[in-house]
Amino acid sequence: MKAKFSPYLTGIAPGLKALIAELGGDYDYVSVLATDSVGFSMSASSRVKRISGNTLTTERGNVVRVYKDGLYSEYAFNIFDADKADDMAKKIKKILDMQLAVLKETKTEVYNTSKLSDEALELFVEMETESVPEETDLNKLMKKLQSFSDKGKALSDEVVECSVSAQSTHICKMFLTKNRDLRQSYVISEGGIFMVGARNGKTDQAYSGISDRQGPEIFDQYEELIDKVFEELGDNLGAEHVVPGEYEIITTPEVTGLIAHEAFGHGVEMDMFVKKRALGEEYIGKRVGSDLVTMHEGAKVVVDASSYAFDDEGTLAGDVVEIDKGILKTGVCDALAALRLGSVPTGNGKRQNFEHKVYTRMTNTMFDSGSSTKEEMIASVKKGYLLSGFFSGMEDPKHWGIQCIIARGYEIVDGKLTGKVVAPVVLTGYVPDLLGSISMASIDYESYGSGYCGKGHKEWVKTVDGGPYLKTVARLG
Repeated sequence: MKAKFSPYLTGIAPGLKALIAELGGDYDYVSVLATDSVGFSMSASSRVKRISGNTLTTERGNVVRVYKDGLYSEYAFNIFDADKADDMAKKIKKILDMQLAVLKETKTEVYNTSKLSDEALELFVEMETESVPEETDLNKLMKKLQSFSDKGKALSDEVVECSVSAQSTHICKMFLTKNRDLRQSYVISEGGIFMVGARNGKTDQAYSGISDRQGPEIFDQYEELIDKVFEELGDNLGAEHVVPGEYEIITTPEVTGLIAHEAFGHGVEMDMFVKKRALGEEYIGKRVGSDLVTMHEGAKVVVDASSYAFDDEGTLAGDVVEIDKGILKTGVCDALAALRLGSVPTGNGKRQNFEHKVYTRMTNTMFDSGSSTKEEMIASVKKGYLLSGFFSGMEDPKHWGIQCIIARGYEIVDGKLTGKVVAPVVLTGYVPDLLGSISMASIDYESYGSGYCGKGHKEWVKTVDGGPYLKTVARLG
């Protein structure tokens, strides 16, 4: 079935077009992003059961962007009477004129930016899905999640708690200008199993998530995921501390994705180039990794929870080759950053919601696969670790340092897994050194999108990352 486009957005479209026409008399460029997204978020454990009609991506509202004399201004609103577009236009103009007056009065330094293009384009996309969240029997799904939670807790007396979460959102967005009419509708679902255990006075945890651009039917996958999480919990409970040092490592696709996100995530978001806050700008056209390193970024790279038809500025989804055989080719950017840098927008202009401004943000950030098998890679390691799972990561875009908190490492000696586990593991390094030492990449290729990415202190958006198994050298502690 197709994810049907919002009747609400269809109904207000004529009024928004009238609003654009009215504002067009005072401004050189006018656009409106209108959003109507519904969904649910729920979790079940032995202690708490929770159902909410809200998710981070649930919203209904509009944001107007206008341009005049080198400056852009925006106004967000969630109540719109399509029959009173003239009154709304007067209100918006009054507020925006006040904003511009404050800038001039305070002599605030601003970017003098050229006008966005407005080439004629129409797009109507209703993406395929098996089900939609608004038609889901939430009580039935809650019982299913509870059964998964009970099954996980019953696996062993060592399991203290097993929490199962599920979130699904039907996203509908409409982008309008004088010459453009873009509409899209799709469903994303995500969630995970979080297990806590105790053994001999030690308490630890394990987590595994799922995500995709599909409906709530995805949560049936928990049936097979529970045993995996339980096994990883046991590994963590029996783990030792790693002896700090430099090791050969093999990263699972999940850890590979974390490295992709942190190493070449924010560091090549080109609004950071405008602000001179990213070292990546100085490396365009230069080597940043081995010949095995090719990385793509864009909403079209894979089909997962961050895959859409157009971004929040009306730029069509892209597939950008950021690194080609070790050479940094370009970054990704939103429309205004592209204007300021003399570049082209890549479909990475994203808002947390209609009330938040656009930033350049990651979508699907993926290393390309190679030609090796995981078994060949393990056999090639003299002394090192297979790293699996993660808790968090961070980078310093200005100096290109990276730190990743990995859930566990499986020891490899003379090409064989010894059965010894270390946990947790802190991976640190300088990005070009880390990527430059990549010597093998597997045929396997996976994406992960059960988390969110923050920028600054407040902006959160859905992102996806992943790739193959990689063999490289890194400092662990």
